[in-house]
Amino acid sequence: MKQIPVEIGRVVASKCGRDQGRTFLVIGEIDAEFVWISDGKTHPIEKPKKKRRRHLKPTQTLHTELRKSILEGKYPENFELRAILSKEEG
Repeated sequence: MKQIPVEIGRVVASKCGRDQGRTFLVIGEIDAEFVWISDGKTHPIEKPKKKRRRHLKPTQTLHTELRKSILEGKYPENFELRAILSKEEG
């Protein structure tokens, strides 16, 4: 079975910590071990959460257009991020 990478634009679920079970979007990569995640509410784009990759469970969903814009330095608004993640949960 091929493992899904934790990369920018990927919707992930937290496996541990206070935010266990919640969904987030990966908005930045720090190094091989850490990424920045945001949900637009408790962790807005302006204050993303630093999280270990091994503490995240990647989903099949990769937003390629969002990934492309983030890599260009254009981040989505918090309300847009909440809308994307609510579709994922519902």
